[in-house]
Amino acid sequence: MSQDSQHGKWTISSSDDDDDDLPPSGTAASKPHRPAVSNHSSIRSASPPGPKLEPVSATVEVKPEPAKPPVSSLVIGSEARQSAAMNKLNPVKYETSPSLAGKRKKEVSDGSGWALSDSDEEDGDVRSLSNLPKKAPPSPKAKKPKVENERPPSPHGRLYYIDEPDDFFESSIPCLNDTYRFYLNKVTGLDRKYNSGALHIRDILSPLFGTLKESVQFNYCFDIAWMVKQYPSEFRDRPVLIVHGDKREAKARLLQQAQPFPHVRFCQAKLDIAFGTHHTKMMLLWYEEGFRVIILTSNLIRADWYQKTQGMWMSPLFPRLPKGGSATAGESPTFFKRDLLEYLGSYRAPELEEWIQRIKEHDLSETRVYLIGSTPGRYVGSDMERWGHLRLRKLLYEHTEPIPGEERWPVIGQFSSIGSMGLDKTKWLAGEFQRTLTTLGKSSLRSDPLVHLVYPSVEDVRTSLEGYPAGGSLPYSIQTAQKQLWLHSYFHRWKANTTGRSHAMPHIKTYMRTSPDFTQLAWFLVTSANLSKAAWGALEKNNTQVMVRSYELGVLYVPSAFDMKTFPVHKNPFPVSSSSFGFPVPFDLPPTCYSPKDQPWIWNIPYSQAPDTHGNIWVPS
Repeated sequence: MSQDSQHGKWTISSSDDDDDDLPPSGTAASKPHRPAVSNHSSIRSASPPGPKLEPVSATVEVKPEPAKPPVSSLVIGSEARQSAAMNKLNPVKYETSPSLAGKRKKEVSDGSGWALSDSDEEDGDVRSLSNLPKKAPPSPKAKKPKVENERPPSPHGRLYYIDEPDDFFESSIPCLNDTYRFYLNKVTGLDRKYNSGALHIRDILSPLFGTLKESVQFNYCFDIAWMVKQYPSEFRDRPVLIVHGDKREAKARLLQQAQPFPHVRFCQAKLDIAFGTHHTKMMLLWYEEGFRVIILTSNLIRADWYQKTQGMWMSPLFPRLPKGGSATAGESPTFFKRDLLEYLGSYRAPELEEWIQRIKEHDLSETRVYLIGSTPGRYVGSDMERWGHLRLRKLLYEHTEPIPGEERWPVIGQFSSIGSMGLDKTKWLAGEFQRTLTTLGKSSLRSDPLVHLVYPSVEDVRTSLEGYPAGGSLPYSIQTAQKQLWLHSYFHRWKANTTGRSHAMPHIKTYMRTSPDFTQLAWFLVTSANLSKAAWGALEKNNTQVMVRSYELGVLYVPSAFDMKTFPVHKNPFPVSSSSFGFPVPFDLPPTCYSPKDQPWIWNIPYSQAPDTHGNIWVPS
């Protein structure tokens, strides 16, 4: 089986392998126009024909994981979940086209590293690696010079980033949509109006929103030095607790990063199920004036706040409760306080106990969203509905209403990474996850509406602000894709003209149910959870148990919590109005189907026929 595009053809073998924890036992893929098969071999890919300028390498390094049976190494690259040793033999490179080299050619010529998690269901996040040389990598026998207190931000290289002008950041309270409190991040290089009412991390942490005393940063990827610089100077030495999931060497690197910053402490999340990750992204901010929660989709690295599309929910400022109140004081109609405390309690971490107590002392009653989290474990009985997609199903069942003609109301899922779905749609997507997404109230009707999946095509990535390196945060591998070609008929392009972000590749993850004319929403969810069983959970033991691998967190908007029947879709969300009742969907509706020539971005095959916006081609090896 094969798929064509203007970038060439990739050829796929059929596979009966449906073991989600292991790569396929045999895979086949092709370089453009030249199908090639590698069966349990370690053949490296040859360079594409034609002259090239100085190659720029970006090593993909994977954290060590439990030993697995030998897997085939494709001629076009290694899979994200192979061992660290294997990946050191198979670096990802992107090279400059001599005919269309962009003005940044020299700026990206340093070797900067980035790495993936050991999750078998790729989570779409990339890590910067510390202590890498600023100059081109030396020969394997030579020692690499250390770069003290400096970390490469992404596969772009250190010099890719341009400092934003001073007026990029807020100097006074910005005009924000207080109805939904859902915001996009600022994107460097956009027309100013598309950043009006969007937020950068420096805005979030600024004194405009409170006088900070302490904070907690839950996340997956960290650049500690960069993170500390985002705090305003007057708050830069205030205590910060980092909640992470790193183990072994990755944990040692993280602790090493923080050595110059004695105010930074750590809390390691327990990951007892193989291939799970700590993927939650949340800030807890404790001010002199109260307390605030931000649930978002961005890692704490420079690349995630530069030219990608991200989203966040920012809570109101929660005031302190009078002393002596009841245990249930300060609860919201959505039981957000109870659910946040339960989520924090799931870590079983002494470092979070003081924060649990602080939350109990604050009034969270203004919250109008529902919390949806995932925490690793196997759950039975009533506990099955505590986490993951069964939690979403329960909330939709209890807090939405059936809609006449609801079978014509499509479901949209939008994400930045895709896990293994099985041999056909009945294995998980339609048989389990779709049932959750199509729940509307207590209706006995089991509708089967259209499902639209929004995921960038190769052309979307190629023409993006970042060019091909944006694909480093979209780690859909050929090894996973080759097992589920049936999924690709669901795919729709990333287009976001209404928010000005068509060329800012999505790291945001959103799910929603829309009216047939795409003007109304039955509900909306923003979350860290990609399209994977590791994130959302999968039923086991004849549907009597659900297994969740990863930590994830998001917030669900339902119209009843806002005294509405449905949410109207905001057709022109920028510049932001503080009183708009239209919901600011991050991308264009209706979604645009892939054309026959489109293919989903797959990050470990080459794209060498057409250069990107910076004159680069993408050649994994």
